Amino acid sequence: MSGDHMEEQGSFSMELLQMDVENLVHCPPKYGRPPLLAALRKHHTHAKKKAFAMFVASKEASIHSGVALGQWQCCRRTFKEPASIHRHVAGTHIAEILQHTRGILGQMLNRDESESLEQRPLSKEEPQDVSCWIPQNSHFNEDQLVNGLGEVLLYYCYCPLEDPHLICLWQKVLCEKLHLTGKIRVATEGINGTVGGTKVATRLYVEAMLSHPIFKVMVQEDFKRSEGGAECFSNLRVGVYKEIVPMGVDPDVLSYRLAGVHLEPEEFHKEVEKLLSKGDSCTDTVLLDCRNFYESKIGQFSKCLAPDIRKFSYFPDYVDKNLELFRDKKVLMYCTGGIRCERGSAYLRSKDVCKEVYQLKGGIHKYLEQFPDGFYRGKLFVFDERYAIAYNNDVISECRYCSAPWDRYELCSTHFCCQLLLSCTSCRQQGRTSCCLTCQAKGEVPDCCGPPAELKEECECTALRARIPQDVA
Repeated sequence: MSGDHMEEQGSFSMELLQMDVENLVHCPPKYGRPPLLAALRKHHTHAKKKAFAMFVASKEASIHSGVALGQWQCCRRTFKEPASIHRHVAGTHIAEILQHTRGILGQMLNRDESESLEQRPLSKEEPQDVSCWIPQNSHFNEDQLVNGLGEVLLYYCYCPLEDPHLICLWQKVLCEKLHLTGKIRVATEGINGTVGGTKVATRLYVEAMLSHPIFKVMVQEDFKRSEGGAECFSNLRVGVYKEIVPMGVDPDVLSYRLAGVHLEPEEFHKEVEKLLSKGDSCTDTVLLDCRNFYESKIGQFSKCLAPDIRKFSYFPDYVDKNLELFRDKKVLMYCTGGIRCERGSAYLRSKDVCKEVYQLKGGIHKYLEQFPDGFYRGKLFVFDERYAIAYNNDVISECRYCSAPWDRYELCSTHFCCQLLLSCTSCRQQGRTSCCLTCQAKGEVPDCCGPPAELKEECECTALRARIPQDVA
């Protein structure tokens, strides 16, 4: 693009700014829109939100004795809730907001005259205001957010996010304010998280999620709860990714909207009961575990097919290699909280070999809340420092060394390996604390004999396992 043309576009943009921008960006299509109007509208929306947030912030009450009052004063009135001050500003001061919006928009248009609006996206590095999405917690003291009974939340929500980086920023600020730890994945397809903290903090977190306009599709039941707290995670990690569950298939190519039919826990229970009642004579239904082998090893549904895979990203290849297992069958799928089934069932359905594909809504978490002594036996593996949570007393796994019943995972003791190990108390007392003989031998070599080895996701015990197993019906 020539310099003259860019200058012409910049001049044209400023002419638009002199007009009634609020009316212009919302003009009906029949009047025709200038070439830069779509870009201008995007910047106008951003500027208006920023102007609104700045105006509200300017009305915040002063701080006394280092304690924020959590109040706003405007038009000789005091507002104690964010929603009330927002309604007041939107209804009474809209003209001032539009005036501030024009000023901010003018600064944005003049920020770089050598670059057109069409070419310049809003910077992901630019600080954004998310204060209007942060709940007020001034009525709770700091101790209530840090100490006391705690819990862990597990949730996900598939919904289109135009600006995942802004949602990511909001989640970081929100979790830090509430002293929550955990892991949250954000993408254009939605959000997936597990966080831990006090029950006061998690309640405020859920309220913030449900009150956010983007996540209004969520309900209380979408949050799976278990005993725990902030100590269940070493830190807080929030990031933007391509997928909110790492299956390795582009969401734009395979959407969660193609997922199988969701079954409530009661419906799923009846289907499994029907399957088990037929015994070996049942050949038209497959009960499929979508999780990794170390998860299904310590807990699973009776008579399930549990693929011997190490990562969910191996699941598509597993399906491709074992299509005959599912041909003309009714498939009942399950996973920890339901999210892996969303993409997994969509992938299976895309192969067009199954008669029907169903999935357990809310996953094992929700099933065990209603059927702790149902058809799922053993522990439920979780991706935090608890490793597993129990709903019944069954132990279906065994010690890696002596084969005694055992289901409590610990990390391999060799410093360069991050494999999980089932080693009973007796074997651990005998020094059997490594996941395999190779790690055991390397762990006996003093650190001074060489540079420290790098952490390895695979070791002898997993490297010898077929990456994509082929199962027999």
